[in-house]
Amino acid sequence: MTDWIGDCFTSDAGWNHLEELVDIGNRMAGSEGEREAAELTRDALEAAGARNARLETFDIQGWTRGDSAVRAGEADLDCIALPRSPDDAATAPLVDLGYGLPEDFEAADLEGKVAMVRSDIPDYYERYIHRREKYYHAVEHGAAAFVYRNHVEGCLPPTGSVGTEDDPIGEIPAVGVSSEVGARLARRYDGEEIEVRVDADLHEAESQNVHAELGPDTDECVLVTSHVDAHDIAEGALDNGAGTAMVVELANALAGREDELETRVEFVAYGAEEVGLVGSAYHADVADHDAIKAIVNSDGVVGDRTLSLTTHGFDGLESAVEAVADRFDHPIETVPKLGPHSDHWPFVQHGVPGYHVKSTSDEVGRGWGHTFADTLEKLEKRNLREQAILLTELVVDLASDERTVEPREPEAIAADLEEQGLAEGMRITGDWPYDE
Repeated sequence: MTDWIGDCFTSDAGWNHLEELVDIGNRMAGSEGEREAAELTRDALEAAGARNARLETFDIQGWTRGDSAVRAGEADLDCIALPRSPDDAATAPLVDLGYGLPEDFEAADLEGKVAMVRSDIPDYYERYIHRREKYYHAVEHGAAAFVYRNHVEGCLPPTGSVGTEDDPIGEIPAVGVSSEVGARLARRYDGEEIEVRVDADLHEAESQNVHAELGPDTDECVLVTSHVDAHDIAEGALDNGAGTAMVVELANALAGREDELETRVEFVAYGAEEVGLVGSAYHADVADHDAIKAIVNSDGVVGDRTLSLTTHGFDGLESAVEAVADRFDHPIETVPKLGPHSDHWPFVQHGVPGYHVKSTSDEVGRGWGHTFADTLEKLEKRNLREQAILLTELVVDLASDERTVEPREPEAIAADLEEQGLAEGMRITGDWPYDE
């Protein structure tokens, strides 16, 4: 039967939910907006036909934005604080490190200085360097403050958290500046004294994960996940309203195919992803890893027409995608490397099979993401519907008794992280999960 495809392609369940999420405004981890988004997602999953829709709460480090400033000479330049920056200030000479590659930090004298880095990497470099890795390189080399310069033009200062699991508040004040402000700082003030100031309210807070289920009541399950929180400066349409809309759309489609599910499907929309994968780490700590057959984590979908699934070296995940692509004669990109930067990772790092589901992009980094420009009109309903059809079929395939996905040993994951050049960055950010 293929009637479900037509139903999926004419469904507004996911898109309507996306509109509700972006209309909330601030969905920062621990905020009232994040909780409203979680409650709306719980209700949407229940309306789709999922059972036992519920919220599971947990404590987090709260952080609320105040004012921030970069003062250079007589100029006050536009900036925004990076979440979980400490409430602190520093006045010191600026050092422009360009891309902020590890070797750039090694070559510079940063003791007591303000370090500025770009948000991208050069084409020739072998791996992506995350914002937090650049921040902690600056901390390690004695910097007094950190300036994160967007590479995307348009007067868009970038956001993105600092801090670690053990120390949720970062060690030095950190701000994001636009490409244009960064260019002015590099041109006129490199080597000159500037002031970086962050005002923030640090407090106790609470976040929550959303859970619901479909299919038979088996011990084993397939997790279909996203994160419901977003940064407080924008609508968070792509990151990650679209991912949570996808979870709702998949629940709506799978409810119509529930008789085909041979394994329980659990939908989870995590809280507090943007401040360190806190919600998914909480779930990973209490979940039975052996009972998770596979994870389908949507974070970055809908931005482009073609799906891209990072498969983390799991052969069974690669085979399942190939089967769906062949069945629909539709392109789906697979990336067999590791990707440690979304809610699949607290499970995958221990060998649990998991996808990071995105759409293809020619951008280096996040594009509009983590800026004021992450807004609804940049997304297309067609992309949501087409991708939902493919992911619905993928989940049904993964939930079938015929599909076997073997877990991997954590030692093999650790070895791949070393081989792929990711271990160094994870160690410096405090994210390395393995005993040395």
